[in-house]
Amino acid sequence: MNTRVVAVVVTWNRRDLLEESLAALDAQTLPLTRVVVVDNASDDGTAEVLAGRWSHHDVVTLTANTGGAGGFTAGLERALTHDPELVWLLDDDTVPTPTAAEELVRARAGYRGPGRPAVLASKVVWTDGRDHPMNTPRPKPGASRAERAAAEAVGCVPIRSASFVSIMCDVAVVRERGLPVADYFLWNDDFEYSTRLVRGNVGLYCPASVVEHKTRVFGSTDADPGERFFFEVRNKVWMFTRSRSLTLGEKAMYGAATARRWARTFRASEDRATLRAGLRTGLVAGLRHPPRQNAEVLEPAGWVMDEAGRALPPGQPFSLLVSTYAGDDPDFLREAFHSTVQAQTRRPAEVVLVQDGPVPPELSAVIAELSASSPVPVRHVVMEANQGLGPALDRGLEACRHDIVARMDADDVSEPHRFERQLPVVEAGADIVGSGLLEFGTSPDDVVGRRTPPTDAAEIRRVIRFRDPFNHPTVVYRKAAVQAAGGYTDMALMEDYLLFTRMVESGARPANLAEPLVRYRVGAGAYARRGGTGLLRSEIALQRRFRDLGITTRGQFARNVLVRGGYRLVPEAVRRTAYRALIANRGDGTPADGGAARH
Repeated sequence: MNTRVVAVVVTWNRRDLLEESLAALDAQTLPLTRVVVVDNASDDGTAEVLAGRWSHHDVVTLTANTGGAGGFTAGLERALTHDPELVWLLDDDTVPTPTAAEELVRARAGYRGPGRPAVLASKVVWTDGRDHPMNTPRPKPGASRAERAAAEAVGCVPIRSASFVSIMCDVAVVRERGLPVADYFLWNDDFEYSTRLVRGNVGLYCPASVVEHKTRVFGSTDADPGERFFFEVRNKVWMFTRSRSLTLGEKAMYGAATARRWARTFRASEDRATLRAGLRTGLVAGLRHPPRQNAEVLEPAGWVMDEAGRALPPGQPFSLLVSTYAGDDPDFLREAFHSTVQAQTRRPAEVVLVQDGPVPPELSAVIAELSASSPVPVRHVVMEANQGLGPALDRGLEACRHDIVARMDADDVSEPHRFERQLPVVEAGADIVGSGLLEFGTSPDDVVGRRTPPTDAAEIRRVIRFRDPFNHPTVVYRKAAVQAAGGYTDMALMEDYLLFTRMVESGARPANLAEPLVRYRVGAGAYARRGGTGLLRSEIALQRRFRDLGITTRGQFARNVLVRGGYRLVPEAVRRTAYRALIANRGDGTPADGGAARH
């Protein structure tokens, strides 16, 4: 089996157990592509051990203990940069048997039932070989006969949820559903995340994959949590009121089960006053405040900054990514290319020019001319059929040789000092940096509007749930951060907004320059492209995706559909007037589509 599997282990002050776990991972019969270790601010010598014997692993060092929720969020994001097919999540006191990974991969490969296996869970035993009651996956209620038969054929059982002690996740589903919610500190983080991945997909419990969970005691979730009961209550409230991981019926069923378990916990407790206080404050916190965004949770722990602050030496080479298709004007492409390569005071090291499907002879001739005359190498990537901007840019990103990538549309014009201004911001630690832009009509000198994006990182994170704070044709970003967030995916007409939101939500460090560094062409049809039923459908699909990923609340979803969707349906003349009055000439906003796709 040639499946690419990356393991993620989160640790905090369990150096000896961690070493045992890492040794077991190195001894797997299925060789792992990489092991990512997240050190949650251990102070027991873990850092020294990881820098020595285990230096061949990819270590993420956090400066504060973010619990399993934050640790697996950071670890998963790092794991995705290694281009895996599956990510294996494990606790630091989990010791897998040599065939544990191989058995999970075998079950996935052999599954022939309805749906795709999104989560595969190992059998978890304690140190004496008994099944560990704390980590028993929840069987799927109401699993169909076909689901049970397909699971049984590969030696498995259908499940609805599992714990982070040992689960293997399909990366395609992870990219679709997003990262764990880092604010679920201490409790229910794995319940929320595993059910989110499995919803509409398949979860499998694989008894042939065995791991040993070396907890201090053999116990279950009924143990008295004391003051930590607050986190159990708050996070369960979040689960049942704000998460999209469960259906309404499942929320009722699991809610009833939770109430029964809490009742057992109260009956067995010798300190019910502490539990009552945790119940009261947990209910209030869960109902009043939603989980914070991952970036807000992880930034104080240093995830947006690695050991060097994500700073890079000046003068980093970077790739320029341009996509063109049959509808582009050859002269416009020539002008865009020249302004972004030959005329730049700081030139890209290469150009990746994606041809999205067949193009007319005139455009083909210009592509050949630009490739031959360019002062920097040009990689001409040809797609046999037109697939749209999102798939084209994903293909182009794969071809980029450098981690820093600058975007440019095929009919815009860059200011000569554009990259001289933007690259130092990326080298200083930003993961994505955009800029202001000038809109022009018949020629670059015919300026008809100006867009100035928000420049404060906190403001960018705040507004991104309601509008795109980046002007897409202006952005420069880290390829690793883009791919960790799932790439552009196939969200027609909204691919850039979805990507940037997922990047910021996942912890990418955003920045914008107010200075207009790109001139954006708004010729005939510009306002028509911002409206119509097709764009309305894309808008609704985007907002549903935001809701499914937990980025927006129900109220924010309704507000966005009403305001942003309504903008798509008003007559073109009204849209032009409103856009000119409220967006293109103001200093703190961005257009409803962020300056996105044209093909």
